[in-house]
Amino acid sequence: MSDVLGSSVGVFLGLTVLLFGVAAFRTGEAIAEAWRPGWQAVLAACGLTVADRFLAVSLYDSPPLSLAAAAVAWIFITAVTLFAWRATIARKMVSQYPWLYEPAGILRWRRRDIVAGPDRH
Repeated sequence: MSDVLGSSVGVFLGLTVLLFGVAAFRTGEAIAEAWRPGWQAVLAACGLTVADRFLAVSLYDSPPLSLAAAAVAWIFITAVTLFAWRATIARKMVSQYPWLYEPAGILRWRRRDIVAGPDRH
């Protein structure tokens, strides 16, 4: 398992999942709060992955050129970043345009059915 992760399971859980998972979540939220597109969240996740691998190599003697470890870290960090980005966009759409949209789950929204009143046609 450490061949795929590039370090021990404990280092992966502590560094990548806990530390960089929180950073990825907050990054996704920040990008969505600024109404930036999702590709910017993916780009930010690439930067977080580089920082994660740098710390794993420099602090825990992980193999520096482990493509598998970088891929696993990138997939996890990108998934967390995009989840936070989408959840924040969905929340913002519903809260900023409540007359148009209603929640349809944590990651989605739907158009409200607007019913005309008795004096409207």
